[in-house]
Amino acid sequence: MKDEGLKVVEFLKEWTLPVSMLTGAFLYLLFAYVPALDAAGDFFDPIIATIFPMFMFLVLFVTFCKVDFRRLRPVGWHWWVGLFQLLFVWMIVGAIIVFHIQGDQLVLLESVLTCIIGPCAAAAAVVTSKLGGNLEEMTTYTFLSNFLTAILVPVCFPLIDHTVDMPFWAAFWLILQKVFMVLVMPMALAYVVKHYMHRFHQWVVSVKDLSFYIWGMSLTIVTGTTVKNIVHANTTAWFLCLIAGLGLLVCLIQFAIGRYVGHFFSRTQESGQALGQKNTAFAIWIAYTYLNPLSSVGPGCYILWQNFINSIELWQHQRHLNQK
Repeated sequence: MKDEGLKVVEFLKEWTLPVSMLTGAFLYLLFAYVPALDAAGDFFDPIIATIFPMFMFLVLFVTFCKVDFRRLRPVGWHWWVGLFQLLFVWMIVGAIIVFHIQGDQLVLLESVLTCIIGPCAAAAAVVTSKLGGNLEEMTTYTFLSNFLTAILVPVCFPLIDHTVDMPFWAAFWLILQKVFMVLVMPMALAYVVKHYMHRFHQWVVSVKDLSFYIWGMSLTIVTGTTVKNIVHANTTAWFLCLIAGLGLLVCLIQFAIGRYVGHFFSRTQESGQALGQKNTAFAIWIAYTYLNPLSSVGPGCYILWQNFINSIELWQHQRHLNQK
């Protein structure tokens, strides 16, 4: 019995991300379609909405506690990955403008655009660290990517949708405020803890994969929310499948090109995660706020695709370590 328990624990460790996603989807469907659980669902809904930002804060705080702040500086692959993101964004925006895309086709391209224009996910540093990559370079690129997105969104969105009333500086500062809350605050706290609270800092970094498992719990919430948005989307199942399929294609392309760029700098893992793993919560927010709300299904599905890729990468990395 003890051996069976150990096997279950090892399985959960190895497949944390897909288990988290399946759990999130199952729990949402359970509470949504079992009438007896309606009251419980209403009770937990505001609690979940409150604890999710706390989870993300803790993920980044724990990750940043391991960062050598003296090594946070731009390197060569950062500029190339940023350049490809910029190129992809202007390809989509240019296609919309030149061909006067409207209707469902515009929704499809907007869903793709949000999957591209979104910044590198803060959790990308967590995955990169677990894959043995350079944590400092990933952390640096995360900040650069968020700054690039803060510039691109208020420039591009009014061009593709003339109903968008978005003064550049107002949108720019609004996005930077979100970046401050999501990235700067946990980094500042981690800096203080690392340099002035040594005993607590040692305890935080001594817990193996702490940030990864906190992220797994937050992924459960994100997946449940994604399934909810898909179920309640006001469109046909065929159109949802088309959005999901395009999201998968974009995800594969971005991971592949990111890894190709990183090959020239001996940073395949880092560059692949930087271009491929997106802050989809942010992408969903900008889709809801500035574009057709249905386009938010694109980054919602992208959450699932990028974490399936992450799961495969982690499995391959662990298998490689076991073979050694």
